[in-house]
Amino acid sequence: MRRPVRPAVLGLALCLALMAGCAPAPAQPALETTFFAMDTVMSVKLYQGGDEALLDQAEARVKDLEARWSVTDEHSEIYALDRDGAAVLSPETGALLDGALALCRRTDGALDISVYPVLRTWGFTTGEHAVPDEETIAALLPLVDYAQVRLDGTSAALLPGMEIDLGSVAKGHTGDVLAAHLKENGVASALLDLGGSIQAVGAKPGGSPWRVAVRDPAGEGNVGVVSVTDMAVVTSGGYERYFEQDGVRYWHILDPRTGKPARSGLASVTVVGESGLLCDGLSTALFVMGLDGALDHWRQHRDFEAVFVSQDGSVTITAGLEDIFALTQKDRALTVARP
Repeated sequence: MRRPVRPAVLGLALCLALMAGCAPAPAQPALETTFFAMDTVMSVKLYQGGDEALLDQAEARVKDLEARWSVTDEHSEIYALDRDGAAVLSPETGALLDGALALCRRTDGALDISVYPVLRTWGFTTGEHAVPDEETIAALLPLVDYAQVRLDGTSAALLPGMEIDLGSVAKGHTGDVLAAHLKENGVASALLDLGGSIQAVGAKPGGSPWRVAVRDPAGEGNVGVVSVTDMAVVTSGGYERYFEQDGVRYWHILDPRTGKPARSGLASVTVVGESGLLCDGLSTALFVMGLDGALDHWRQHRDFEAVFVSQDGSVTITAGLEDIFALTQKDRALTVARP
C-alpha cells in the first residue's frame, strides 16, 4: 500500500466494494494506490502486470479528468460551459457529454444532466442542505431539459439559465478510460474502486471471478455478492448522500420531472455491464424509474444486468445474474426477473 488517504473513509469504501462483508481478499495486489478525487476515495489495485509508473499515470489521469469535468471548479470545462452558455470542449469532455446525452435520450429523461440547478438548490453540491419551496422548484424546472443541450463535435451550447452536471456518468466513464489504459499497458488483472463504481479488469489471478458486494441500503453489511470478470459494477441509492429535515429523509437522486428526490419504491440499484458509463448512468435512471419501469427498460435493451433492493427489503435480480449473484442475508425475499 502506498500513499494512504483518509483511512476512515477508505475503510468504508473497501468494505462496500470487495468481497462479502469486509473479509480480506484471497489474493494480495502486487501494487496498489489510493487517492482522493471526484469527491471520494479511489483505489487502483494491480494484480498481474503494470508497475509504479503505471499507477502514477492512473492517478494523474483521474485528476486530469476531474479538472475537466468538475461542476464546481471554476477552471473546468463544464464550469465554463455552465457560466458562459457555450464552450469548445476537449475531445475527452465532448465524448463524455455525447455519451451522457445518449443515455438521457435512451431513458426518456429519467437521467437528465441538466437537473443541476435544482440539485444545487437542495444543497447537495454546496453542503447547505434545505428543502426548497414549491415556487423555487417550479421556477427552475423549465430549465431541466437535456434535449436543449446542443453538441456539435466538441462545440457545446446551453439555453440561457441552463446548467449541466456530468457527475452521474463521470466515475463510470473514468473506469472505462482507466481499464482501457491498463490493458493497453499489459495489465491482465486489476480492480478499480472509484468510490463505489467498481471496474474489474480481467479476472483474479488464477482465473476466478471478482466478488463484489452489494451493500445493504438499510444498514450495515451487504445483501449479496455478484461475481464478475472484466465488468463494471455501479450502485446508486438513497443512502449515499442525503439529509433529514422534520423527520423526513431527502436524498440526492432527484426525479427530473418533479425536481424532488425520487420516491420510486427502490432503496438501491446496482447495474452490471461491460460499460462503466452505461452502468453509472443507468444506476441513477433506473432508480428514478422504479422497479417496474426499470425491468421494462432491461427487457427492451438487454445490454446490462441489475440488482434492485426495494424499500421493503426485497431483492430483485435480472435473469443474467441468476448464476453469479448470491444472497448473503438469507432471510431476504429474492425474485428473478425474466425476459
